[in-house]
Amino acid sequence: MPFVTTGDGVEIFYKDWGSGRPVMFHHGWPLSSDDWDAQLLFLAQRGYRVIAHDRRGHGRSAQVGHGHDMGHYAADAAAVVALLDLHGVVHVGHCAGGGEVARYVARHGAGRVAKAVLIGAVPPLMVQTEANPGGLPLEVFDGFREGVATDRSQFYLDIASGPFYGFNRPGSDVSQGVIWNWWRQGMAGSAKAHYEGIKAFSETDFTDDLRALDVPTLLIHGDDDQIVPIATSAEPAAALVRNAVLKVYPGLSHGMCTVNADTVNADLLDFITS
Repeated sequence: MPFVTTGDGVEIFYKDWGSGRPVMFHHGWPLSSDDWDAQLLFLAQRGYRVIAHDRRGHGRSAQVGHGHDMGHYAADAAAVVALLDLHGVVHVGHCAGGGEVARYVARHGAGRVAKAVLIGAVPPLMVQTEANPGGLPLEVFDGFREGVATDRSQFYLDIASGPFYGFNRPGSDVSQGVIWNWWRQGMAGSAKAHYEGIKAFSETDFTDDLRALDVPTLLIHGDDDQIVPIATSAEPAAALVRNAVLKVYPGLSHGMCTVNADTVNADLLDFITS
């Protein structure tokens, strides 16, 4: 299995399929690179080189007890890029992975990044603060921490079968396979990494990272995203990023890369080739 060892000695698992222009994917909390299967196959079949890694403590990467913050996440992504000597990369991030993309491009991407895509992404800041009154109350994320700490397995099933894919909406086309695949990815990771990762994705302020992005950037968001509400994420983020385009999908959920893969894939391909 392919791994890269980071500067602080952590083994990071990655996939590297195909050849051609590189597109690198950054997954959301608490999942793994497997969450990008629909996009990886789609682009690899169209002549692109697709790369996706498991964040430290997630999936097949080492379950270390340290470094579960956006600074380390971005540095880990940079270690994969350096090992593979990637240039002209399109970076695509979902949810917490969108924050990872913003931090990576701002701090490590000089001379290597062509474009960025943030899908259902957490920037600029999820948690409610005095300076960010529209954010979600800290109690929401404390509830996430309690779920991880007390009955992680059931908590993950509840997320996957409910708000993540919009399966709690009337008339939704529920897939038990999709639910169990989400649960499988989550349970493969470290409870400690997931617990500490909640602070990383909810309390990291990406405002300066977004302002530093100097490449064409596409922001994609469903207006029925129950996990990362669009009003506190993509809408203010689009105002902070130069060369940003915001594309809103009416009625789509946080998990649209899986349950609406055809729609997302078509727009990704258009943006990459534009």
